[in-house]
Amino acid sequence: MTLFCFSDGAVLLASMKRLLGCRSLVLFFFLEAETFRDQSERHWSAALLDSVHLAARWPVPPHRLQSSSSMGPETKTQVPLRVFFFPLMSPGHMIPMIDVAKLFARHGAATTIITTPANEPFARPAIDRANSSSPPLPHPINLIFLPFPSSVHHLLPAGHENFSSITSDDDFNKLFTALFALDTPFGHLLQSHQPDCLVSDSVFTWSAAISADLNIPRLIFHGPGIFTLCIHDNLNLHDAYGQATTFTIQDIPHDIHMNRWEVPNIFTLPMWLQMLRDAEDRSYGVVVNSFYELEPDYAELYRRKPGRRAWYIGPVSLYNESADEKAVRGLAETEHEELTSWLDTKPAGSVVYVSFGSLCVFSVDQVEEIAAGLEISGHCFVWVVRDKGPSTPEGFEERVKGRGVVVRGWVPQVVLLGHVAVGGFVNHCGWNSVLEGISAGLPMVTWPLMHEQFINEKLVNEVLGIGVTARREGQDPTVVIGREEVAGAVRRLMDGGDEAEVRRGKAREYARMARTAIEDGGSSRVDLNRLMDELSQRRDVGGEEKVEFSSN
Repeated sequence: MTLFCFSDGAVLLASMKRLLGCRSLVLFFFLEAETFRDQSERHWSAALLDSVHLAARWPVPPHRLQSSSSMGPETKTQVPLRVFFFPLMSPGHMIPMIDVAKLFARHGAATTIITTPANEPFARPAIDRANSSSPPLPHPINLIFLPFPSSVHHLLPAGHENFSSITSDDDFNKLFTALFALDTPFGHLLQSHQPDCLVSDSVFTWSAAISADLNIPRLIFHGPGIFTLCIHDNLNLHDAYGQATTFTIQDIPHDIHMNRWEVPNIFTLPMWLQMLRDAEDRSYGVVVNSFYELEPDYAELYRRKPGRRAWYIGPVSLYNESADEKAVRGLAETEHEELTSWLDTKPAGSVVYVSFGSLCVFSVDQVEEIAAGLEISGHCFVWVVRDKGPSTPEGFEERVKGRGVVVRGWVPQVVLLGHVAVGGFVNHCGWNSVLEGISAGLPMVTWPLMHEQFINEKLVNEVLGIGVTARREGQDPTVVIGREEVAGAVRRLMDGGDEAEVRRGKAREYARMARTAIEDGGSSRVDLNRLMDELSQRRDVGGEEKVEFSSN
């Protein structure tokens, strides 16, 4: 679940009303501005949401309601399952959903990815690589563009249609506003193509009403694992923001404690929470980028919740087997051959890989402390920094030359994490990074910065036991973490000792489980087959098993 920040709620609300005209979809969110500000600066804006009543209703064409008896004898076997994928325009959402689309395509589905024109560079390389694979896909993956809303297009710099390209709160607000002007063209697109299933990012709550009107089952792609979704449910049930400063999560299999500032700010927005729940109630179920063996207690806990359905089909990154497939995920701007050649010169398990994702920006002070900490840790490292963030301290890169490499921009993370020289991973606890680290068998230094990342940290450190935290217990995330703490965390991760060996052993075992899960007969492969069979059967009987939706 992703949160967004608006620095000027009144301006956004006014622009939304202008954008949406007489339609009653009025959305207004809360988002942590630390995506763009120093960690010490938090700015929140309120948001209210009326309801999701779309002015246009999308009639169901008669051919979607036909029963299997009216279909020709070859129809069921010859017509592939047609699945549309609609990811949020951000690398952390697009990359795994494109992986899911490729996975469906390999299993015979005719898949289509929907995005806006300027996001073609994020999607096209992976799609072209998949379509040229050997053996070939049964049906090539398609890419369809929704026109970027003209009412917002002129307000943003050219081509700024992805959150990774945004550098200011003002532009962020405009881009997020644009997402909610996509509802009408999206509805017309679905009405025209009539796919058998829609896989939608959870943020596009309005897609639930459209798909329901068209009798198209909607699967939700949340992003995080099932542990985090269960914690979200629990926090909502027990009024997390009404708790004491430190409290225990109730009614879950593990003894998990949280500080109030670790709770995602979405829990101050009951109407937005209700909208997400309503959209989930209207949907067919949830597709989870995880595997059952990683979170079995929480998979069972989620399954016991009335009306909840989930399919665990990950880790989806592992389905990219060749180096080329891994390298073209996202915007691989940096040639990785030079990096891998450098890693080839290092002993096995000797390098720590450091990356904080595509959206997080540190303060100048924090960048200086990270640099100093890596320098005094004594360990080899690869540090990936956001190209729009602060520069490393003067002279730092020259001093660590030969022992450390600083890379700017986007890199093929899965390729680097899988290199034999990499022995540990310092990251922000974004779910993609966590799962890619687990899949590579790497212990981690956890450094969450916002949103559900603090909950993901609990899974890594307290449930799985494969990580150490960079922050002192109870330390506020707005406080700069000093160089000695950075160096200490890296040493605990990379040095010997019984605790470090236990972490490494557990990490290797989870990597083995992950690999087994996606193989023939593995839990994720079985869940994927069950899901696709169920969707095909639903299609073949004319959608008679669709979820019943309450009217607005």
